[in-house]
This record gives sequence, structure tokens and C-alpha cells, in this order.
Amino acid sequence: MVRVPSDDEFHPELAEYVPHDRPLRHPMTVRIMRIVVVVGVFALVIPGMLVTLQTQARSAAFTCSAIVAASAPGYDGTVRFELGDDGPGWYCYSVGFDRQERLFASLGLIPEARTR
Repeated sequence: MVRVPSDDEFHPELAEYVPHDRPLRHPMTVRIMRIVVVVGVFALVIPGMLVTLQTQARSAAFTCSAIVAASAPGYDGTVRFELGDDGPGWYCYSVGFDRQERLFASLGLIPEARTR
């Protein structure tokens, strides 16, 4: 049985095309393009990550100071990012007059004041 190519399979513009055995670009050009792309991606991603972390740290500090001021006036609140009992996240500690730290609240991975 002879198979006749349909209109979808026959492309007259490719009838005389012969692929070359050599690459289209020089290998050094390809390497330089890859390096430029990787540097460009890092230049876009790293500032976004830094701004996000800085915003979370400020939000955690403000939330912690508000919680400590409302619960124990006269104490200082400090906040740290830890892998604690409630999982990774921001933890709010109060520092008393005797310099003892006491856990006040777990603010979570994205800092928030939880009401219970």
C-alpha cells in the first residue's frame, strides 16, 4: 500500500532543506549566554528574597513589641527566627529586669498576632 502524504505532512518550503552537522552557535557563545541568564535570574530573585525577609523581620518586631507592651508593660520584647516547638517561625521573647528571657508568643512563619 502506497501512502500519499496529506497536505498537513508536505511542506514545499522544506523540500530541499538539508540540515547541517555543525551547531548554529559557537560553544563559547552558548556558555556566555547561559552565564548571563543565570546571573540575570539571581539578580531578580535575590533582592526579592531580601526584601521579603526584611519585611518579615520588621513585622515580627512590631508585633512582638505590641504583644509585650500590652501584656507586660515595662518589659522589652525581642524577636528571633527559630526552629521551635511550633515549627519554624518567629518567636517573641520578653526580657525582664533580671535579664531572664521568657517565651511570650509564637508568631509563625509569616508574623501575625494570634488571639486565643
